[in-house]
Amino acid sequence: MAAIGIDYGTSNSEVSYFDGQQHHFIKLDPNVDGANKIRSSVFIYYEHELPTPPVSMIEAKVAQIKRAISEQIDKAKEGYYEAQDAREQQRYSNQIDDLRAEFHNLPDLQRRAIELLLKDMTVQDLPLKQLVETGQFAFGEEGFKRYLTTPDKGRLIYSPKNFLGASLVAGQQQAFVGLIAKQLEFFRLSAEQQLNKPVDTAVIGRPVKFHGTRGQEGNNQAIDIMTQAAKLAGFTHVEFLEEPIAAAYKIERTLDQHTNVLVADIGGGTTDICCIKLSPEKQANHNRQQDVLSVTGARLGGMECDKNLIIKSIAPTMGRGMLMRNGLPVPPTFFSDMCAVDDIPKLNQFFSEEYWLDIVQTKSDVKEPKLLARLLTVQEEKLSARLVNSARLAKEMLSSKDTITLPLHYIEPDYDVDITIEELSSSMQSWMKKVKALVTECLRNSIEPPEMLFITGGMSLSPIVKKELEDVMLPHLPVMQGDAFNSVCEGLGIQASLLAQRVAEAASK
Repeated sequence: MAAIGIDYGTSNSEVSYFDGQQHHFIKLDPNVDGANKIRSSVFIYYEHELPTPPVSMIEAKVAQIKRAISEQIDKAKEGYYEAQDAREQQRYSNQIDDLRAEFHNLPDLQRRAIELLLKDMTVQDLPLKQLVETGQFAFGEEGFKRYLTTPDKGRLIYSPKNFLGASLVAGQQQAFVGLIAKQLEFFRLSAEQQLNKPVDTAVIGRPVKFHGTRGQEGNNQAIDIMTQAAKLAGFTHVEFLEEPIAAAYKIERTLDQHTNVLVADIGGGTTDICCIKLSPEKQANHNRQQDVLSVTGARLGGMECDKNLIIKSIAPTMGRGMLMRNGLPVPPTFFSDMCAVDDIPKLNQFFSEEYWLDIVQTKSDVKEPKLLARLLTVQEEKLSARLVNSARLAKEMLSSKDTITLPLHYIEPDYDVDITIEELSSSMQSWMKKVKALVTECLRNSIEPPEMLFITGGMSLSPIVKKELEDVMLPHLPVMQGDAFNSVCEGLGIQASLLAQRVAEAASK
């Protein structure tokens, strides 16, 4: 049996196997040559017809049909009493009998209800739990391409990890258990195929604090969902490890002496900071909690930068800041709701008919309706996830360029937006301030000062982040060079190897 490390990320995920000497990355996305990572987004879709609507929807529609039949019966009764001759009365009496029979024919009412629901229903109307239980799953680039070409056929869950610590209504917790189990099973089967051996053990990375507003309760919920999902996916032994500590275990293998290291893991959904004692003599130790000097984190990742960049540079070309005839600005919530890809209730509200009507009415009340027409296109065609992805690409391109032109032709032909590095930097200021506050908190809580700095995670490649942390905030700390994308997963793979040893030792006793 083999053990793997799983870096289940907000934007991307990765799996590695450590054989005691070197790391073996599992190729997860056949559509991307030479890439170890896979998009964490999932597209759940239906190739042909939608499934039967849930019982609650059928019952509600049956009740609606019954009310309509009751009204017809009352009307027929009025006709009966107002009839001028026996023949006319008999006609109304027959009609009443037929309607009463129709009212009590439950199987036929249910069939009619289903037909009416399916006629008007879209995949967005399905509860997430039913979608997970009955839909087909597409991962990685295949899933994202399906979403781009046929968004009406399914639903894209842009970042499942972001919902784990959130307030989930009835059925949603089990929906995410099922959804993530599908992903983890896909990872496990991919590993088994490529390693040519069974895989039953995993160490899964976790942020210090999951995305959400529920504190420790949200963290407990997230771990519970992930644990249930891992068991459903076929894993027998599962442990979780904070992501910055996992990265520390990887870089520990490059050290030749005891060193206190400050690790900043700045990912797509969360930022986690830890100060930890590292030593080559402790590499074989499984429990290292006593070496953690300080650890903190927040739901503060690169996705927030993507959304901030939309608000700063793209939303003004869609009508943000424009005044209506009454002198008030176009509601700024139009644009924040448009970006809410990590908030299912808010995004569903943005895609609703009521919201569509609000935008249409506002569009008729401004001097340049063409700009709001772009917002309306995003709303009507459910393009929020695609727009946030475009902002992410713009952010990445601005890591090496001063100015870029972002094509948004899927919204409007010839619709291009010019974005500068200055605009990106400005949009990141409030976010960067929060990241630096986390670093300050970690340093303040550590009983020993760090001697080196290591920055990992996707956002660590941003020149803005590197400058603010390395040059402005911590110029006195030597910077350790390492793999910004793989260090967390490699550390998880190391810990998975140690866990497998413990499991084997316990089994042999």
